[in-house]
Amino acid sequence: MACIGKDGVRQRPCLWNCGHKGDDVKLIIATIKPFKLEEVREALTSIGVRGMMVTEIKGFGSQSGHTEIYRGAEYAVNFVPKVKLEIVVPDALAEQVVSTIGTTAKTEKIGDGKVFVLDVESALRVRTGEINDDAL
Repeated sequence: MACIGKDGVRQRPCLWNCGHKGDDVKLIIATIKPFKLEEVREALTSIGVRGMMVTEIKGFGSQSGHTEIYRGAEYAVNFVPKVKLEIVVPDALAEQVVSTIGTTAKTEKIGDGKVFVLDVESALRVRTGEINDDAL
């Protein structure tokens, strides 16, 4: 079977072969500066985000790395500390989440981060068996 969209048209395959009505769910992945984490978390909570996963990461982009001095010697730091947020939300909330992250995480300096939005095939709340929007 396949998930049936709100318009009654067959959508992506259902992982559980249950023929449930498919919900549009998005995964938002954002990288931000670590000191902005709490401010972004508070802003997202205030617009209705009920949870997120946070991972400390290192990376580089257009800012590359930077140099530091340790015991009198200068050396290059090629990876910059960042925080990765992973947030799964109903499609209707995705644009507001992206906008909130963009506004709240912005310092107007290089390395503020990036935001990516991906479609989620299905979501399952393990404890209850709820799927998609209900699992969030």
